[in-house]
Amino acid sequence: MSDKVFSLSKRVGIRMAETFQLVLLFLAGFGILWATIIEVGKVFDKGGPDLGDVLLLFLLIELAAMVAIYFKTNRLSVRFLVYIAITALTRVLVVDAKYMENPQILTLVGAIFVLTLGVFILRMCEVWFGVDDEARD
Repeated sequence: MSDKVFSLSKRVGIRMAETFQLVLLFLAGFGILWATIIEVGKVFDKGGPDLGDVLLLFLLIELAAMVAIYFKTNRLSVRFLVYIAITALTRVLVVDAKYMENPQILTLVGAIFVLTLGVFILRMCEVWFGVDDEARD
């Protein structure tokens, strides 16, 4: 294969992957917006939010922020995924704790603690070792 053909096919492949990625990001953003509108409608229908509704809206905000950050930086931070997991587990704990047994509650609290420790370690690694060159772009 000649260098010109290889170079052209590589550029076309990269462009196709970037286009596919953008389409999926727009679909994810649209899905988050749609879910937010549905949840806000449910809150209005029942006359006001409870704590579970507020935490669900925070989850949706974090998801939207993650998509926005990906658009801006072309990178997906693992920390944001962990923040979303922490918020989701906190919502489950707050909403369903009265129906759970103590071992289930302790398991959720332990999972939240481990995820929080993971965020701390990730952040400390950034401070100690710096951010890679791709993250600076």
